Amino acid sequence: MDQQQNYQQEMTIKNPKSSSIPNVKSPELNDRDFVNDLLANEKYLTDSFNVFAREASNTHLYNDIKRIMNETHDCARDLFNVMFQEGFYKLQAANQQEVQQAQQQFSNYLNSQGPY
Repeated sequence: MDQQQNYQQEMTIKNPKSSSIPNVKSPELNDRDFVNDLLANEKYLTDSFNVFAREASNTHLYNDIKRIMNETHDCARDLFNVMFQEGFYKLQAANQQEVQQAQQQFSNYLNSQGPY
């Protein structure tokens, strides 16, 4: 089990933890809480704008919503970058075998579900 944990730690992509996060969680919001809340709201907005854009019957409205949706996606990306840079967010690196398995799984799914 220790070898597995060591491997996972080596495959973790992250920045050092920010000094603005207290060791003991209190009821007060910290920087990570604020940015995490903003990111959650941006994700909700992008999902909602995606639906709105798909269902807009007016071309001008569609174009306006699409522009706003792209700005919202960019804002969400910027917030993700801030969280990652501050050490609030970490990613797990995939090894080549995991990437190939995922690619094969989705290729098989597309081949079996596609209309062509």
